[in-house]
Amino acid sequence: MDRLSTLLAQFGMHATTFYAGTFSGELAYDSQDHSGKLYLFNTGKARLHIAKQEIVISRPSLLFIPRPCKHSLTAVAADNTQLVSAAVSFDGGLDNPLTTALPDYMLLPVSELPILGDSVLWLFSEAAEQNCGKNAVLNRLFELVMIQLLRHVMNNRVVASGMMAGLADWRLARAVTLMHDQPQKSWSVAELASAASMSRASFAAQFHKVVGKTPADYLLSWRVSLTQKRLREGKPIALIADEVGYDSPSALARAFRRKTGTSPREWLQQQ
Repeated sequence: MDRLSTLLAQFGMHATTFYAGTFSGELAYDSQDHSGKLYLFNTGKARLHIAKQEIVISRPSLLFIPRPCKHSLTAVAADNTQLVSAAVSFDGGLDNPLTTALPDYMLLPVSELPILGDSVLWLFSEAAEQNCGKNAVLNRLFELVMIQLLRHVMNNRVVASGMMAGLADWRLARAVTLMHDQPQKSWSVAELASAASMSRASFAAQFHKVVGKTPADYLLSWRVSLTQKRLREGKPIALIADEVGYDSPSALARAFRRKTGTSPREWLQQQ
């Protein structure tokens, strides 16, 4: 069972390196920014100001901020801070299912991320050289680090509730993955419970407890997220309706309004 590939195919990520080397001074961003941020600290020390607190980063660490968020990093030359960082955007916009399923920020020591070991070494090695295609290589490595980070989040149950928590639960993950892979199917609780090898009552209760919504509401949310992505891509609503499991554009529009409070056309205009 592949819990990530469909997610990444639908809401792929794109990294753009914007800093690589010895860092001193300040990097500051506000909530009006248009991307997430991924920072990797190798040596030295830096100070992070986020969520009305100051955090001193003094060992090799990864900092991921999935959504635009007011924050700043500061360091002085004497700190000898080695930093590589990238802006991370996702297909489907800022409110896609991947970013909304993650915490406001994650700050993790690299020593607790053995899955990232070789990639981090490669990143800092590449950043230190002046090879042809350096930025392209760094961008791809950051994207690899992101996939490995998502694996870590699932394998270690970093998130307590929501989609990532559902994917971290091996029984529920079977049902969530089925909905991701086949959104056009009208999944019943009985079918999903069978896939999870659970009774209907136990499955429904556990799904709501872990994911935070009923299976039917989760399927609706996933379909609406796919619809929003397709609308951004300029796809006709009639084709989208068939792809996400509705008999007609009007049926999709009703479901879309029930979830978002607006019609697909109104929502697209607001974007």
